[in-house]
Amino acid sequence: MIAALRDFADRVLGRGDAAITVPPFDGALKPNQWLEQAEIVAEFAQPNDVASHGGALYIADGSSVLRLVDGAPRPVRRFAQEVTALCAMPDGRLAVARDGRDICLFAPDGEAAQDVVIAGTGMTAVNAIAAGSSGALLATDGSTEHPVSRWTHDLMGRGHTGRLLSIDPAARQVAVLASGLHYAFGVAATADGPLVSESWRHRLVMVGARGALRSPLDNLPVYPSRLCPAAGGGYWLTAFTGRTQLVEFVLRESGYRKRMMQEIDPEFWVAPRLNSGNSFREPMQGAHLKTMGIIKPWAPPRSYGLVVRLAPDCSPRYSLHSRVDGVNHGVVAVAEAGDALYVLAKGTGRLLRLPVKAIEAEFGA
Repeated sequence: MIAALRDFADRVLGRGDAAITVPPFDGALKPNQWLEQAEIVAEFAQPNDVASHGGALYIADGSSVLRLVDGAPRPVRRFAQEVTALCAMPDGRLAVARDGRDICLFAPDGEAAQDVVIAGTGMTAVNAIAAGSSGALLATDGSTEHPVSRWTHDLMGRGHTGRLLSIDPAARQVAVLASGLHYAFGVAATADGPLVSESWRHRLVMVGARGALRSPLDNLPVYPSRLCPAAGGGYWLTAFTGRTQLVEFVLRESGYRKRMMQEIDPEFWVAPRLNSGNSFREPMQGAHLKTMGIIKPWAPPRSYGLVVRLAPDCSPRYSLHSRVDGVNHGVVAVAEAGDALYVLAKGTGRLLRLPVKAIEAEFGA
């Protein structure tokens, strides 16, 4: 009863979860041009994820898994379904989510007959996989209502059916560690438990015993996505797009939002995108973004590119940006291989490369 009264008061007063304010990019999130100036290694038609193991870099592109060899992608395995997540295990095997509905483990140079396939617990939108302890896998199932490709529908439908899964490949068993998440999209194993990106609540959560949640980082100005352990300790966090007050307002106007979803093509919804500026019918353009043909420094980001370097306690140390006037948007995955950081900008289908030492020197880290 008390929670219901608090929610009602928040809606009347426009505070708490009912607020439409968005934090600024400031402090460790101060904008720069690092992602926009990054080296373009390769371009893909439908890139979804990247992973590294022993200096080798793997890319999930559509239904294929590729390996970067001498700067060129080479085929490793092709599946009948789209690969929606990719992970390199400590033993050298790769784990992929196929169409978000099952997980297949295979050796990059092995025979298909040796594959291990795990399904169950109603997997619908598995979008990230990470190596856990004792050979187990951790996976985020973004939504039990919408497949991975319909993430915008889950956001505008105020979805909160995301889950964190623990997978035992040897026994081919799946356990649900947490449910009711507002789109789980990214996971990393830590000493304190699994660390999960909860996109629609703009935060990271640490999952404890019996699904208890603790947030070490919240109120982000972006929608966080996949996590990757950093070689120097801590993590790399990606954000596939930024928040705006306009979208926050639409999310709280149920009548308008429902009519929009029923009557307008999803491409032109007042909703975040992985890329933008491609059509005169987009809801955010013209004077919203430009003055005398120049992008405003404060223009709201319908699409954005961001990587955040986190300390072991999840506090942000610095960040790498592709701003509103850039093109390397929709950053969904990163991986370290050798002395380089590889960044996957799904919005433009680009794999970017940045020298880690130069980044650390720039930010004094």
